[in-house]
Amino acid sequence: MVSPLTVKQATFDLLRAFGIKKVFGNPGSTELPFLSDWPDDIDYVLGLQEASVVGMADGYAQATRNAGFVNLHSAAGVGHGLGNVFTAYRNQTPLVITAGQQARSILPLQPFLFAERASEFPRPYVKFAIEPARAEDVPAAIARAYYVAMQPPCGPTFVSVPSDDWMKPAQAIEARSITRELSPDPDAIRGLAEAFASSERPAFVVGPGIDRAQAVDLMVRLAEKTHASVWVSPFSARCSFPERHPQFAGFLHASPGQLSEALRGHDLVVVVGAPVFTFHVEGHAAILDGKTTLFQITDDPDAAAVTPAGTSIIATMKPALAALIEMTSESKRAAPKGRVLPPAPVASDPITAEFLLHSLAAAMPRDAVLVEEAPSHRPAMQKFMPMAGADCFYTMASGGLGHGLPAAVGISLGRGSIRTVCLVGDGSAMYSIQALWTAAQRKLPLTVVVINNEGYGAMRAFSQVMQVRNVPGLDMPGIDFMKIAEGMGCAAVRVTKSSELAAALKRSIAYEGTSLVEVMVDSAVPVLYERKG
Repeated sequence: MVSPLTVKQATFDLLRAFGIKKVFGNPGSTELPFLSDWPDDIDYVLGLQEASVVGMADGYAQATRNAGFVNLHSAAGVGHGLGNVFTAYRNQTPLVITAGQQARSILPLQPFLFAERASEFPRPYVKFAIEPARAEDVPAAIARAYYVAMQPPCGPTFVSVPSDDWMKPAQAIEARSITRELSPDPDAIRGLAEAFASSERPAFVVGPGIDRAQAVDLMVRLAEKTHASVWVSPFSARCSFPERHPQFAGFLHASPGQLSEALRGHDLVVVVGAPVFTFHVEGHAAILDGKTTLFQITDDPDAAAVTPAGTSIIATMKPALAALIEMTSESKRAAPKGRVLPPAPVASDPITAEFLLHSLAAAMPRDAVLVEEAPSHRPAMQKFMPMAGADCFYTMASGGLGHGLPAAVGISLGRGSIRTVCLVGDGSAMYSIQALWTAAQRKLPLTVVVINNEGYGAMRAFSQVMQVRNVPGLDMPGIDFMKIAEGMGCAAVRVTKSSELAAALKRSIAYEGTSLVEVMVDSAVPVLYERKG
């Protein structure tokens, strides 16, 4: 007699059909029935803490453009991972998160390690959340979670599974094909093409949605055809336009006043794959006063709904940009002048962040991937580390720390032999330092560069912007990242002199496995925003 299909078998068959080759997790008692007799054809990637696990799955999903599958432990484990669940939500990364739950028979007794109202815990930062009413409903719930996660705008989903469900009988669920591209309204695209025809100085503001959609080449063709300047949206988490292109104008600040000033000379501003606009500080946004014609192309209806001015076109990037290229005439305007890069910084001791970033840019291979979580040094990075374009740069869209290091591990897993470089501040690194262990165990081609200014540089900068003094908790002296990395199994070195930097970076990037370079830098407070008044 043939044994009936179980919930677990039906789920693994679904994962195979969806092309899921890795499951990221940190095991707990409520997950053991799922983890028992693990199949050989699906790789279980162990992380040492749930925030790291979610970050790894996020990076892997971005690198492979398929949903990352994460298995967490009931309420406590989900709680540990929630910061990076929020980041995945803001990154628009497709994740399917399953979490263990205590056995159904004892749930009414509020047992140890159970999750009360489990599906509500990760909301509102998941697109779909459920604890199925019956064991046999679990495979269908996981299938729905996958389809929802992958539908633009992508994002995380959540399924809570009681521990005794996995071995219950179930029906097989066949994977379905669901299209994901959304074509734009032709009349809206025609109206935008007409706006370009009448514009004297147009500009694009590009966001992460372009690179996510593999549409960077289309964006370059459109910019060149329209002779428009190209700016990067505030806090863009991807590189959606080559930053050495002659039409590249620079990066927009998250200050309303500074952003408006940068765009003041443009009569037409078209925001593609980004919100209009992401601000971080208060101020008057003159760009929204109605004197500038504004358009937005987005695959996110919520982003379109909150846009305060102009016309929003809801569509995915490829069909929208292709339609606009077709409808737009070759411009006879003079091509705009792009930004001028600053001269190379000079070596000095203590090492400046600018010199470190310039040195790292020189050391990185042409095809290397950069993952960044050093917020206080981002303006300097934008000056001294121009990105090449598609699939070369990743950061967190949320502003929450603890994503960069595990995301770099996930991206390295997804990109194979290509060198991944993680540029991370000392404060950021300590949020998910456990990710180093997974990288070392798997001998990933990963170079981690820790910028150690012995404190929270971004908070030091904001204390000046907000004109507050005597703020506690901004200093972090005495952390030895070299020893921490060695304890996790990584090769590591600490650099204190500028004369040692180039050789240390070269060795780390050539190392066959994971290595860390800790660079002690000048603790001078960076300038993030201009202070008015």
